Amino acid sequence: MEGKNQSSVTEFILLGFSDLSKLQNLLFPVFLAMYVLTLLGNIGIIMLIKIDSQLDTPMYFFISNLAFIDICYSSTIIPNTLANFVAENKNISLLDCAIQLYIFAACATAECFLLAVMAYDRYVAICNPLLYTAVMTRKVRIQLIASVYIISLSHSAIQTSNAFSMSFCGPNEINHFYCDAPPLLKLSCSDTFFNEIVLSTFATIVTSSTITAICISYIYIISAIVRIRSSEGRRKAFSTCTSHFITVVLFFGTLVFIYVFPSSHFSLSINRVVSIVYTMVIPMVNPMIYSFRNNDVRQALKKILKKKWFYPEKHFQS
Repeated sequence: MEGKNQSSVTEFILLGFSDLSKLQNLLFPVFLAMYVLTLLGNIGIIMLIKIDSQLDTPMYFFISNLAFIDICYSSTIIPNTLANFVAENKNISLLDCAIQLYIFAACATAECFLLAVMAYDRYVAICNPLLYTAVMTRKVRIQLIASVYIISLSHSAIQTSNAFSMSFCGPNEINHFYCDAPPLLKLSCSDTFFNEIVLSTFATIVTSSTITAICISYIYIISAIVRIRSSEGRRKAFSTCTSHFITVVLFFGTLVFIYVFPSSHFSLSINRVVSIVYTMVIPMVNPMIYSFRNNDVRQALKKILKKKWFYPEKHFQS
């Protein structure tokens, strides 16, 4: 394989959903609505956690970072996808494509490791409740989240450089709605065997390490919960983990499907459909399945709404 990209291609064409011309008039408002809901939900969660002092806990600190990652996630993909619905020119330069891939891969990796950190946080809270505040100090929280971002940015740099070390001689049409490694592999005119190995190996390392950490945490969590004598105590303990478990299954299921298995096993059309789940659907539903169904968040939201709407005169008192 050539060590440097000696491509004759200077830009790519994102085909997006051009093969679904009859559905594009429907897809545009659907994707737009999903993006608006994603922004409102995740920004709302971040603001709520910042405003309410009772939510100043390690769990909600990590939830706010999850919301931030989901905002970056969707904002990297959806606005450009919406623009391509109405634009005649669907071209994207090599540089812009590389930037999009880098940010997207960094967000995906960050979410993997953040979900593992959140599983560890639940493990400490349920298995060692008396030591929870002593273990999950502000310093530890910052160190954990900093590690998540450092690892993610480093891994994304490896995957992006791996993808753009290939030669692209044409065609330059990407059968996807954003720049991603699997469709780029299909377009390369160089031998992509090594690049596929790198993509699959690093994706496997990221997913297997984080899934293993999550599984180990849940083994200890479940063993601790079953030892709780009261049914109410078991119910409350399970409720703190249910939302996280749903997010883990949805997110890792789609990632493993696309990146861990060899790209030749599935068509790019199937990958494109699955990609909608983790680039659009999951960032939109995360606030609902992970936060808004939580009683603490609901109470904080009710308190703020009551203060703003039912007692507005307090804000005008001198």
